[in-house]
Amino acid sequence: MNSPCSEVVQDKTDCSLSTLFRPPRYNLSMSFPIQRLRRLRRTAPLRSLVRETALDAGDLIYPIFLCPGKGIRKEISSMPGVFNLSVDEAVREAEEAASLGIAGLLLFGLPETKDEQATGAWSDEGIVQQGLRALKASPAAKDLLLIADTCLCEYTANGHCGVVIEGRDGWEIDNDPSLELLAKTAVSQARAGADIIAPSDMMDGRVEAIRDALDATGFANTPIMSYASKFASAFYGPFREAADSAPQFGDRRSYQMDPANLREALREIELDLEEGADMLLMKPAMPYLDVVRAARDNFDVPMGAYQVSGEYSMLVAAFEKGWLDRDRTILESLLGIKRAGAEFIVTYFAKEAAKLLK
Repeated sequence: MNSPCSEVVQDKTDCSLSTLFRPPRYNLSMSFPIQRLRRLRRTAPLRSLVRETALDAGDLIYPIFLCPGKGIRKEISSMPGVFNLSVDEAVREAEEAASLGIAGLLLFGLPETKDEQATGAWSDEGIVQQGLRALKASPAAKDLLLIADTCLCEYTANGHCGVVIEGRDGWEIDNDPSLELLAKTAVSQARAGADIIAPSDMMDGRVEAIRDALDATGFANTPIMSYASKFASAFYGPFREAADSAPQFGDRRSYQMDPANLREALREIELDLEEGADMLLMKPAMPYLDVVRAARDNFDVPMGAYQVSGEYSMLVAAFEKGWLDRDRTILESLLGIKRAGAEFIVTYFAKEAAKLLK
């Protein structure tokens, strides 16, 4: 795929921050006192008229965690206000989200059992598949986009995102066999009613494998939203409690990206688009706004960012201490992500933000 940063692959210096973020050139002959920028900040209607970045409930995607059972609404201790939900409770949550004008849901699952082949991820009776069918059957939630997170970590006994084999360092993730399981997972999610497939595993070639599998099984029109540059971040900590997905040994740095690498992120994005990704999701958001901006400047495709669990929990802790104004901070944090270039945002604040934006 041709892009303004396609030459980065050959010449790393071409994609330095100095070339990615060239400041605009101004050639204004007038200055103070003729130019007074505060004139346009004086009243709320003036500020609204000249506001450069708009945030709407329709820009927001709400993540939910599905668990087995009925009538279950279990608060996640490291994420106050976020819950593990049984399918019936998830339907109620979805109906509220739809009433607020939120764009969609991102679905994660906690299976009853786990194994080395991540059976719960690709089984037609998996928890996410059950949730998709129930949500599709709900008239009140019919306008929500249902996005299925496509990964194996929540379903493997070892907590890794691919097939584990013995390796030089005792273990390693076997990339290519993992693709088969990811493709099976994507097909089962599409069959259950997913509107968008969102692979988050960071295996090489997974977008192509998923695209081929979807096309071969009658889901050629189901789009793929790739977590194209998912970094090995400390900000995922609370999520691992929420999804019960912490690795049982080692870490994920051999497949998730090094937080130091911006140019590599652009290469990952370019490759995923070449393989057939329709949309991008950048993860995390706040610590990687420079990556969001670089991706927006270099790739003309729909793109979002995920305000991840650590970002959420960090802010909530400050709210509970009284250190930050809750309403203003929520909206400001989301505006910053959108200003950086994200067209949509996955956030645990989605319902709260939607209410504030009404």
